[in-house]
Amino acid sequence: MCGIAGYIGQRNAVEVVLDQIERLEYRGYDSTGVAFQSPEGLKVLKRAGKLGQLRAVVADERPEAFVAIAHSRWATHGAPNDLNAHPHFDQEGTVAVIHNGIIENYLEIKEELTRAGHVFQSETDSEVAAHVIGLEYGEGISLEEAVRRAVGKLEGAFGFVVISMREPGKIVCSRNASPLVLGFGEGENFIASDIPALLPYTRRVAILDNDMVALVTKDGISAMRSDGQAVELAPFDVEWDIASAEKGGFEHFMLKEIHEQPDVVRQCLAGRLGQEEMTLLGLFSDHVWHDIDRVNIIACGTAYHAGLMGKTLFEKMLRLPTDVYFSSEFRYNDPLLSPKSLAVFVSQSGETADSLAALRLCKERRIRTLGIVNVVGSSIAREVDRVLYTQAGPEVSVASTKAYVAQCLVLYLLGLHIAQVKEMPGVDVRKGLKAVRGYPDAVQEALELESAMQEAAKKFLDAPLVFFLGRGADANVALEAALKLKEVAYVPTQECPAGEMKHGPLALIEEGTLAVVGATQANTRDKLASNISELQARGGHVLGITTKDDGLIPGVSDTVAKIPATGDWYLDALLSVVPLQLFSYYMALYRGCEIDQPRNLAKSVTVE
Repeated sequence: MCGIAGYIGQRNAVEVVLDQIERLEYRGYDSTGVAFQSPEGLKVLKRAGKLGQLRAVVADERPEAFVAIAHSRWATHGAPNDLNAHPHFDQEGTVAVIHNGIIENYLEIKEELTRAGHVFQSETDSEVAAHVIGLEYGEGISLEEAVRRAVGKLEGAFGFVVISMREPGKIVCSRNASPLVLGFGEGENFIASDIPALLPYTRRVAILDNDMVALVTKDGISAMRSDGQAVELAPFDVEWDIASAEKGGFEHFMLKEIHEQPDVVRQCLAGRLGQEEMTLLGLFSDHVWHDIDRVNIIACGTAYHAGLMGKTLFEKMLRLPTDVYFSSEFRYNDPLLSPKSLAVFVSQSGETADSLAALRLCKERRIRTLGIVNVVGSSIAREVDRVLYTQAGPEVSVASTKAYVAQCLVLYLLGLHIAQVKEMPGVDVRKGLKAVRGYPDAVQEALELESAMQEAAKKFLDAPLVFFLGRGADANVALEAALKLKEVAYVPTQECPAGEMKHGPLALIEEGTLAVVGATQANTRDKLASNISELQARGGHVLGITTKDDGLIPGVSDTVAKIPATGDWYLDALLSVVPLQLFSYYMALYRGCEIDQPRNLAKSVTVE
């Protein structure tokens, strides 16, 4: 979730790393800082708040340096203030360190160091790590060797970047679970926690693997494992368009990414659809699918909601028992895992700490694992047995939109693939392929509801509480739609299957309450109509989301939005999220909320 940047070369290093950090603002942060090698020695400047606070200090200082590192912090240990911001010094002020992740044994180490006379300036676990590195460095060894030795004493998930005036032409970095990317240039080299920070400077990058230490100079990059053995890095060229990480004329990244969804669907389907069958490369051999007796989908947040769609699909289409787990709960509940089960990990970033912990438990128990991720080379993508990429491109807004649609779509393709392999009776794979082939156009048509969603947002702007209801797959989408409204507009919501209203939640209905009712599933509309009557009788208002062929729900709703019917129940339900994303966006806009970086939230949650 925090941002890391590093530069060594002939440019103004401080300006380069601050530009990199600005390109990582989408991760969410509460403070920033920079360390650089200056003619006067090793210097650190840092401030709580947004990057502009730090830029003002830098402008006064006017530093000249060819080596610098920078950090944007999302608080985990200690309040978001100047002292707790990164970088941190060691006891002697010899090294400056930035850190993503958590040091799990930092208290034990801190107590030991305090008894030895060390004084700490912050409340962070990161400063403890800096002191450990400094102690090793004080033995007269090289900086890279000091970092290698130090990380052997630390437990947890971390990515470190370290500089020192004693060896002014070096930056050293180390990774254990928290992502680090190396950028290769001519007479200059770069470090970042995510690829978009590097794209203005280089497209030649390498992902630093777990338990590796890298030495970065202006002339090259070398790496070794934690045991000291040298390893070869595997650079590759990034093919993203830089403009894909910019707003492209939209007011916010969230709105841009909602409008990107027709193209995202095309990218997701690219190379996977034939006329009568589909091809998902890199999956298990066909015989494996006959052996699997249960699916466990493990995810967090929006990805968890995508997993619920997968459960409904797999059980309805494939008659395959499927459970969905919150990643944060999975390994603490001693899950029952069949040797013939498949664990599916859904994650946009591929770096979600809770999901990675659950993945490693499954690997310990020798359970087959499959990843559905967006980021190539991410930790989940590399650690699972097989991976399916969503191919959604970079998502900048903290509130996920296009990643959710892509995840649900990949789960649909996976379901069709399994049905195709197992020759499931009653499943018409060709019909599914036809429906999904026309899906980009259906998403584009759903986007034409934007003005209607603007008007609905204005109409219901002052609703004290918003219910999100549905049945079947619509109930799954209701959870994701509610999360969007909470995330970006800070509106309290109540979400549940519509049939559960009378078992308690109905008590919350009062004059002015809004209920958003998903009604794309034709077989439950008559029941939903009864639920709507119950709401309206108690002063509630209803925004109905249904398909254009529905003649029932429009007649009983206060406001209605009609999406095209795709011919597939799963795709219809998924399509309904598009106008609901727009509704949440405009509710947030009219309420004056900070849409792309909602309060208290971060994009990629790399700590547990």
